[in-house]
Amino acid sequence: MDVSKVSAPFWGEQTSYLNFCEEDYVITRYVAEFINTFSSFVYMFYGVYGLIQLRKKQDAFLRRMSYCGLIGVGVCSAGYHMTLKYHTQMSDELSMHLLTTPLLFRILTFQVSPRNTKLIGAVLLTLFTIVMVVHMVMDEFVVHAVSFGLAVWLIARRTTRMIPEQIPDLVLRKKLRNLSFFGCFSFLFGYFVWLIDEFACAHLTQIRNSVGLPLAFVFELHGWWHFFTAIGGYIAVVTVDKITSGEVHEDPTAKMAWPIPHVASVIESMTASKSEKKA
Repeated sequence: MDVSKVSAPFWGEQTSYLNFCEEDYVITRYVAEFINTFSSFVYMFYGVYGLIQLRKKQDAFLRRMSYCGLIGVGVCSAGYHMTLKYHTQMSDELSMHLLTTPLLFRILTFQVSPRNTKLIGAVLLTLFTIVMVVHMVMDEFVVHAVSFGLAVWLIARRTTRMIPEQIPDLVLRKKLRNLSFFGCFSFLFGYFVWLIDEFACAHLTQIRNSVGLPLAFVFELHGWWHFFTAIGGYIAVVTVDKITSGEVHEDPTAKMAWPIPHVASVIESMTASKSEKKA
């Protein structure tokens, strides 16, 4: 980036077994991966925004857990990219399951008996414990990645099925369905740029060194992975929360954080039928 690496990293040598394409300790000796660290704050933003929206809701403990999960992902991700330590990497990967597990619990226990709710909760807690113990004790990354991917797939699949089942209003149903599809697209696009960052690192580094700061920040693609997956995760949390809490009689997109209202408006205009546009 035409900037010399800062000497004597504050956090010492890297102990994490993963290191991404962003050059370490370029901006400051206190932050290993500058953009990857501060782009993690996007998760925190959406989590805090969601908690603010729930501040007047009574008996909303379970609903708040998912937004706290988003905040946890942001805190742990920032800590990992800032230090590149093994224990912060473990906390980052643990936080991903702390986000998906409550969402799985809510969609799998929706409208089921109290007995089955307890059974599903016990099964999810057992699976969560097994995955994380195996991952941390054996340094087994595949189990973590596969289980997280499966959880995301189950959440997306079940949510898209619940929308037509629980939302009688056709207009609102269409809005939430389009929003869910955008959330899935955002998450997949984030994964796509993550792959580019992984396999085209040498070319990206060359480009960043050529253009210099601050334009070089645009080519820190792992940071964009954080941005797009934060949007996808936020949409998933809101959609699951609205359906399972019974708040399906009003359009939630208008009160959602940026850029969701604008995106929802664009998608609505693009998917509107000719008769709807004339009206």
